[in-house]
Amino acid sequence: MINLSVAGFDWDDGNHDKCQRHGVSIQEIETLFTGTVIILPDEAHSQDEERFRSIGMTAEGRHAFVVFALRLYDGEFYIRPISTRYMHRKEVESYEEENPNL
Repeated sequence: MINLSVAGFDWDDGNHDKCQRHGVSIQEIETLFTGTVIILPDEAHSQDEERFRSIGMTAEGRHAFVVFALRLYDGEFYIRPISTRYMHRKEVESYEEENPNL
């Protein structure tokens, strides 16, 4: 288990619009990271910067998948969401089966 302290989120017009493309609100994306989240490296898409895949549940109770990078500003880390979507039923079933204690 990793405990990473972040100062907030890094939003601009580019990632703000792209992340909402699949109907997930900015508030939902941010609340996903307040609960238990599985974070895995996204090595296939980490050519220019290290990226991560996160799976968790929003405050509204929906499972979501978020790809993000960490940005360092003035000595503090910020989560920069890159892409997000709600998870499909089969993905949720697999997630819950593999993580029964979450």
